[in-house]
Amino acid sequence: MVIARPSKSASIRAQLTHPVIDCDGHTLEFEPAFLDNLRLVGGAEVHDRYLSRRDRGAWLRWYRMSWEERRDHRAIRPPWWRVPTDNALDRATFVLPQLRYERMCEMGFDFAVIYPTYGLSFPHILEEELRRACCRAYNTLQAEIYGAYADRLAAVAIIPMNTPQEALEELEFAVKNLGLKCIMLAGHVMRPIAAIAKKFPEAARQAVWLDTFGLDSQYDYNPVWARCAELKVTPTFHSAGMGWGSRVSISNYVYNHIGHFAAAGDALCKSLIMGGVIRAFPDLKFAFLEGGVAWACSLFSDLLAHWEKRNQRAVDSYNPEKVDHKRLIELGRHFGGKMLEGRWEQLADKSGQMERAQKDASLLNEWAACGVERGEDIREIFANNLYFGCEADDRMNVLAFNTKLNPFGARLNAIFSSDIGHWDVTDITSVVAEAFEFVEKNLLTEEDFRDFTFTNPVTFLTGANPEFFRGTVLEKEVDRLIADRRESNPRCVTTPASVDG
Repeated sequence: MVIARPSKSASIRAQLTHPVIDCDGHTLEFEPAFLDNLRLVGGAEVHDRYLSRRDRGAWLRWYRMSWEERRDHRAIRPPWWRVPTDNALDRATFVLPQLRYERMCEMGFDFAVIYPTYGLSFPHILEEELRRACCRAYNTLQAEIYGAYADRLAAVAIIPMNTPQEALEELEFAVKNLGLKCIMLAGHVMRPIAAIAKKFPEAARQAVWLDTFGLDSQYDYNPVWARCAELKVTPTFHSAGMGWGSRVSISNYVYNHIGHFAAAGDALCKSLIMGGVIRAFPDLKFAFLEGGVAWACSLFSDLLAHWEKRNQRAVDSYNPEKVDHKRLIELGRHFGGKMLEGRWEQLADKSGQMERAQKDASLLNEWAACGVERGEDIREIFANNLYFGCEADDRMNVLAFNTKLNPFGARLNAIFSSDIGHWDVTDITSVVAEAFEFVEKNLLTEEDFRDFTFTNPVTFLTGANPEFFRGTVLEKEVDRLIADRRESNPRCVTTPASVDG
């Protein structure tokens, strides 16, 4: 048995009047156990294909290439390490649920949601049979090894999203068969551009577009969102944006890494809003992890600004056909000089101009799908439906609580995410203390910190499943919080964890 050591995080937790929930810790998969499950799920051939894919993966391939080959292939610079920390105790903690469970107090946590590390890539494997087998094997293993520790630890099921049917089948298995109550859906699918794939099939893997399941999606994913609500699981997303756009350096991992989770969250979040998903499922909540909240504050403000100047009424008011043509010609006569001499009428001629294409009135309203009819509707979406995973050391976390900066005095739903289990979190007993430094520096209030580490995580996790914390160490604390919130806000519909149905 490991005896918990004193830590600053544990000391801070002891001073708080509320629990601390880690919404995004990571496990480090014990590969031999995963491979055992993969063989059972997919058979020997799939097991061997996985090993072959792993050994040919981008991370190893970059290191095996010469600089000339890296330039020729535009091979993206990967991180330095794949496993976390040179501290044996911490590394074992990431792998072993029992050890993690015993060290929860030392880390300053009361409850944690556990995401994959290598498994983050499984929903994005191109080959369907291998993709589905890896997700199934991972989910089965997580349910098995974390089941005994469910009062403090919740393992996440990973759900591929290449088609709605694929997602539905794994959702059903993970929740109904395995009993997992947290899910991580793929945040996007890279799909070949059909016209190019038909003409140049060898280029299909390079000529791709980004499907983010809402706006312009190849499929209708509404059955997936509906099934999430029925199964009482809340969609979370933890996909990467490294390799997109400018994040394709062959020599500098930091260049590629900065902002890539935020870019992935931004693309997906906009798609769900503008594509009408959130309008169709107003009670469903969505979380975008590890990208922080700065991008969300920017998106909130940008959407509002675009609504104000680019809603249907505003766009129609800019219609060039509404110009006073007579006045335009008069101005041409007066100020046109030799350039317009004898051609004044042509100043008002629309031939060949883009305005001739704008005859379909429906094209003027790009807000129809999302149902936004006033700026406050955008605020309600961010306040009620969207949550943003923030790491402890991100100074931009404070933006979520800045009511002077955010439109309508809004507070965005930032949720504490330790990122424990990744190689760059070097001391797992320091994370809560690091997050609390913003209170000590007067950048956050203690109320902000409570919302960040407890209230927001609870409202998120109970959003689909009011009984999420039933049987956990936090059941009574959560019941008390929800009761207090209901008393202060009678419109709150979340029921306590201890109330049936």
